[in-house]
Amino acid sequence: MPRLPAALVLVALAEPLSAAPPDFDREVAPVLAARCLDCHSGPKPKGDLDLSRKAGVDPAEVWRRVEAGEMPPKKPLPAAEAKVLKAWVDGGAKWGTDPIDPFRFTTAARAGYDWWSLQPVKRPTPPPGRHPVDAFVLARLSDKGLSPSPPADRRALVRRVTFDLTGLPPAPEEVEAFVNDRAADAYEKVVDRLLASPHYGERWARHWLDVVRYGETDGFERNAPRPTAWHYRDWVIRALNADLPYDEFARLQLAGDVLRPDDPDAVKATGFLVTGVHNTVLGNDRMRAVARQDELEDIVGAVGQTFLGVTANCARCHDHKFDPVSQTDYYRLAAALSGVGFGERPLPDTKGGAEVVRLQKRLDEVARELDAVEGPARKAVLAEQGRNGVAPPSPVAAWDFRFGGDDLVGKLHAKPVGGAKFTPDGATLDGKTGLVRTPPLPFDLKAKTLEAWVRLDGLAQRGGGVITVQTPTGSEFDSVVYGEQEAGRWMAGSEFFRRTRSFAGPEETGKDFVHVAVTLAADGTVAAYRNGKPYGKGYAAKGPAAFAAGKAVVVFGCRHEPAGGNKMLAGTVSAARLYDTALSPEQVAAAFAAGPAVVSDAAVEAKLTPGERATRAALRKQRGELTTELDGLRQRASGKAYANVPQAPGVTRFLARGDIDQPGAAVAPGGLPAVRGTADFGLAPDAPDADRRRRLAGWVASPQNPLFARVMVNRVWHYHFGAGLVETPSDLGFNGGRPSHPELLDWLAAEFADRKFSLKALHRLVVTSATYRQASAPRKDALAVDADNRLLWRYRPHRLEGEAVRDAMLAVSGLLNPEVGGKGFSDYRERNFNGTAYFDPFDPVGPEFHRRSVYRFTPRGGNQGLLDAFDCPDPAAAAPRRAVTTTPLQALALWNNGFALRAADALAARVAKEADGVGNQVARAWRLAYGRDPTAAEAKLAADLVAAHGLKALARALFNSNEFVTVE
Repeated sequence: MPRLPAALVLVALAEPLSAAPPDFDREVAPVLAARCLDCHSGPKPKGDLDLSRKAGVDPAEVWRRVEAGEMPPKKPLPAAEAKVLKAWVDGGAKWGTDPIDPFRFTTAARAGYDWWSLQPVKRPTPPPGRHPVDAFVLARLSDKGLSPSPPADRRALVRRVTFDLTGLPPAPEEVEAFVNDRAADAYEKVVDRLLASPHYGERWARHWLDVVRYGETDGFERNAPRPTAWHYRDWVIRALNADLPYDEFARLQLAGDVLRPDDPDAVKATGFLVTGVHNTVLGNDRMRAVARQDELEDIVGAVGQTFLGVTANCARCHDHKFDPVSQTDYYRLAAALSGVGFGERPLPDTKGGAEVVRLQKRLDEVARELDAVEGPARKAVLAEQGRNGVAPPSPVAAWDFRFGGDDLVGKLHAKPVGGAKFTPDGATLDGKTGLVRTPPLPFDLKAKTLEAWVRLDGLAQRGGGVITVQTPTGSEFDSVVYGEQEAGRWMAGSEFFRRTRSFAGPEETGKDFVHVAVTLAADGTVAAYRNGKPYGKGYAAKGPAAFAAGKAVVVFGCRHEPAGGNKMLAGTVSAARLYDTALSPEQVAAAFAAGPAVVSDAAVEAKLTPGERATRAALRKQRGELTTELDGLRQRASGKAYANVPQAPGVTRFLARGDIDQPGAAVAPGGLPAVRGTADFGLAPDAPDADRRRRLAGWVASPQNPLFARVMVNRVWHYHFGAGLVETPSDLGFNGGRPSHPELLDWLAAEFADRKFSLKALHRLVVTSATYRQASAPRKDALAVDADNRLLWRYRPHRLEGEAVRDAMLAVSGLLNPEVGGKGFSDYRERNFNGTAYFDPFDPVGPEFHRRSVYRFTPRGGNQGLLDAFDCPDPAAAAPRRAVTTTPLQALALWNNGFALRAADALAARVAKEADGVGNQVARAWRLAYGRDPTAAEAKLAADLVAAHGLKALARALFNSNEFVTVE
């Protein structure tokens, strides 16, 4: 049974004859609110008895039923509360505020308007003589008879702060530089360097993405991927690196498209509103209405918990049980967000269109100048080749990979990716990560012919693509595929085999280059050819895939992206061509007879004078630069991002018990009255979406809002110390934790605001404190008083989260790809069945898969392999605090996981390269992994291990150690 405040209990127990009757608002109303109003208030009170209003209440009858044990029906009223009620009745039952405001005062059962986190932030004066953070912490320690721990070892400190601010281990050279730098500001220089690193934004974006439940699929039954959701993730990284003031950071996520409609970054920021799950399986109108209410509850919860630490979503069906948020308040907030819509939207680009036209015009001029130089030489070469018979058809794109990736017809110049490279034989493909990709096609393509000369590395491979036209994500494609459905046979690949049938052709036996072609006619006829002759029998399909200009690319060596698995071809493609028509058998034969080369660069070069060669080289360089710039502009101009797609919000109505079949009065958009600031937005119930979210953003980030700064400084503290000053970072309400250092929390909040909401300034303030720089060793005296370290008598050691473990393994092994930003990588194979997307993990290899984990594709409900073992949360729900478990699976993953084995191999190779002799190699491995030298005993054990099993075994042992995955 919850207890009332001590003051109320004392009043209730005091029985002097002259005592005044209890104050209704302060003493009686809280009892009625806590014990009675859940049933006896609202539009349909039980027994038609509304105890929230004076009218119709017979106080004597109420007391009679309480005294008889009839009310409350399940548990009698506690004695102290019963005495208060009786004294009020005996004193004349004078009523106060009418109707009762159940939120007016905090009780033992719930928070009121006077709850600590809802009060204005007041800057307390820290005790003098120390760093302000340390002064507040020391005062609390002194109260408990405790003292802080001594400073941490310099090596431990630099490893700690580097992981905290960047999520990566310090390089051995950085550790030594700090250890040997005896300047008074040596540590501050390290902090400033880390805050200036682009990896700072990656580290702290990962924390933020946990809070906002960022995922790249819809969830629910269909779980469709969101190919452009990554724009929001990138925006968060850039915003943090640029130290965008936190108030602006918040406003843009709530209303960026309204506040800065011409700014593509502001539009990307609204991805916050739609990071959650989205149900695309909707039946009748009622089901759609229910799903929309569920969606709004999720959005309201995200906004309230992320920025305010308020679980406002708990008031959808009734007044909040524990915090001063009424059901009407919930619908006011839902109305402010009811124009939020899920989907892709074009990114604004006010200047890009004109620049594209200008660059394209210049590119066309360069192409004409280049043709004037090359044309005569090309014609001379063709004449010398003496081609006879039917003239070969004209492709829309052609590549001779023996001389590079240039498109010999247009501008689709191809580039190798992963384990692909250009050689004198052509584009060699490793069958694992290697592919060659073009920029987007500048023309529409429906009927088509795909043609290539290819040499397979082995005839037993199954499913690799030779040449493919696909959407950028690979969700729709046409491809020439080897051996996928039938071993050793060629087929026309397509998504879900929609245009795929067996040609019933012979098994491939060629060990040298063969010519393969697939034609897809406008009427759906599909045919295949090998070395200029029909391959098996053609068939009729449901028509070819139609690709719009700018919405398709050509890839070689991969059936369709994302790369990986049996989609990859092991072999060499010497040349390829793409046609925008289905060639006839005669045309295919002529194309084969003409051979793979259109005209080689070397042949053209030989026909030119020295002056023409110089002119040609300059023009080709200019063409490349213009093409790169134009591709970037076009991508931005035609770019889309998964973000808020505003919709007509309509009028929000109060729903009794949250039931869509019980609509009540219209509700105007607004904030929560319990939170100070202008909660009344002054808008009509039918106000447009832009006005609603503009006012919402202003209210949330208002200087008068006491929760806004408190919540964020507590989050930052949580990630630096392993626990917030309030242990529940997204709930500062009644069911959340209580601040361990309330004055410190308020001082930090005030300082944060005074420093113009600079997150980097806040980080610097926290990590330069002596409290943060303490040693982490346990002490018996302190453990006896404060086992959980809530008083901060030491730095709490903590295990790295899964992403940081993976990133550290990449960094230490030398495999880390430091590329910042852009579309991420996927280690899932997408599988679709009956309209539902499934994501099967696999273990890809290649530099593009060695990027920071923040760039990893994150589907909802997907097995995350190594990251799962280390408690990486599913993005279906917010994770303001990650679980930390210790299980045998973690050791097994670090010991046997394919990624871990490759990282260990790479670390062994790095150590062998960077140090000579076993002793030096062991020392180098220790410095890379731990930032320190091994002890004599460790060095001997390690040397014995290397002698018996090699450096790879040592690398595996280091990765599997507590010290590697723990920050002290």
